[in-house]
Amino acid sequence: MIKNQSAPKAVILLSGGLDSATVGAMAQKQGFELYALSVAYGQRHTAELDAAQRVAAMLRVRQHQLIRVNLDAFGGSALTDASIAVPEHPSEGIPVTYVPARNTLFLSLALGWAEVLGAQDIFVGVNAVDYSGYPDCRPAFITAFERLANVATKAGVEGGHLHIHAPLINMSKAQIINAGVALGVDYAQTVSCYQANADGAACGRCDACRLRRQGFVEAKIVDPTRYI
Repeated sequence: MIKNQSAPKAVILLSGGLDSATVGAMAQKQGFELYALSVAYGQRHTAELDAAQRVAAMLRVRQHQLIRVNLDAFGGSALTDASIAVPEHPSEGIPVTYVPARNTLFLSLALGWAEVLGAQDIFVGVNAVDYSGYPDCRPAFITAFERLANVATKAGVEGGHLHIHAPLINMSKAQIINAGVALGVDYAQTVSCYQANADGAACGRCDACRLRRQGFVEAKIVDPTRYI
């Protein structure tokens, strides 16, 4: 890919799921040159990382980095501890699929790379409407992290301003899907399931699958997800 010297750089956190693929397409539409960051954090499966590679290729990102951080050493989440079952029915409160400090860590890694690249923009696909109650998916968290980014970095101290973009934060899953389809996102390339098999086929029962399937129904768009 030929580098566009005039395009502003942006780091995007790319999980391989529906939301991050949509955010990537939005950032691309805005004219950013994308640098994608995916994290292998000891999650239950690597199918989403394979999906992240496919999405990065679809978005024609300038560079795709994979960082390894073993949050499974701590456990404390159904996504990082095999002894904790992934719930297959909605529950009250913050579910056991919440990974402590995950988005704080991911944004910190993106922030470090953005400083090195000279990028002032970071995109993340968090959502506070159709989500599982995670505290690090709320607008208050994004606002607080942006404030932190601008006091904790050389770029911020020297007068630059770092922006954390969360364009999906107030959108329903159906709205996200409609926006992505309008931008040409191929959702068949994405994996959202918390317990997908090695080939990326979804369980169809976990919270992530339930929200994704409901989103396609409400958007009146055929669901391209492969289910087990």
